[in-house]
Amino acid sequence: MATYLDFEQKIKNIQEDIISAQVRHDGHAVEILEKSLDKEVSKTYKNLSPFQKLQLARHQDRPYALDYINLIMRDKYEIHGDRHFRDDAAIICYLGYIGEEKVMVIGEQKGRGTKNKLKRNFGMPHPEGYRKALRAAKMAEKFNIPLLMLIDTPGAYPGLGAEERNQSEAIARNLLELAELDTQTISIVIGEGGSGGALAIGVADRLAMMRYSVFSVISPEGCSAILWNDPAKAEAATNAMKITSDDLKELNLIDDVIDEPLIGAHRDKDGSASAIADYFLTELQALRTMSSQERMSARYNKLTGIGAFSE
Repeated sequence: MATYLDFEQKIKNIQEDIISAQVRHDGHAVEILEKSLDKEVSKTYKNLSPFQKLQLARHQDRPYALDYINLIMRDKYEIHGDRHFRDDAAIICYLGYIGEEKVMVIGEQKGRGTKNKLKRNFGMPHPEGYRKALRAAKMAEKFNIPLLMLIDTPGAYPGLGAEERNQSEAIARNLLELAELDTQTISIVIGEGGSGGALAIGVADRLAMMRYSVFSVISPEGCSAILWNDPAKAEAATNAMKITSDDLKELNLIDDVIDEPLIGAHRDKDGSASAIADYFLTELQALRTMSSQERMSARYNKLTGIGAFSE
């Protein structure tokens, strides 16, 4: 069963009317209702507020990293463990092919259903997850394999065990090592990009966001709790924080916005997977026209230019 958000109720009503007309074998009514549905979808999704985009980024049916990996990769093999402590299921690493290109894919996985969410720790990695990601990235560098990273996390896990095993160092180490990684790297925010948990696999030659994804230093709930002592003001915080793909592209903090289907990735998973694969393959070819020195220089200039402004 499809899950509808508050602002999608008109769409839900029309789709239910279409199903009723199909049951009645009323082809004329179906035709009229489908035209009405197209208009309503266009009207609704072309005028979304930042908070509505946040709701889509967190939608329970939105494809996760593993969904995309299964759709776009073939002959894939999963890499487990950080060789230090354990295997963190919140970070997944796969070696395989996208099209004809051999690629290493690293993703943050939230999980569905209570059992799987607990297994994946709700997509909040521990330090060993980031160390596993770095191990996979260094393997890709060793064999000159391009790297694709899929960001989707509310943030790094803040628990006692994670802090004891040096969460901040693991994230900082990834920032340093990925900045110096000598292979083509592309990172895409596919859902929720939260804080250092997202940054830890967000340093790349190309940083893109799906149309309805968000990328922020803190969750809107956390921001509103700190600024106004009221987590209920999350919508106001979302509007003020400029966390949508369009906002961040305008601020020159990301390279590209990937046009996932207008109705959202959760309504067209195949279309969204194709958009990711096409973007990766296109940008990979562009990066391959650059020498290693040119690519590293461009990456350095991009990273050091973040936050620059002139009056």
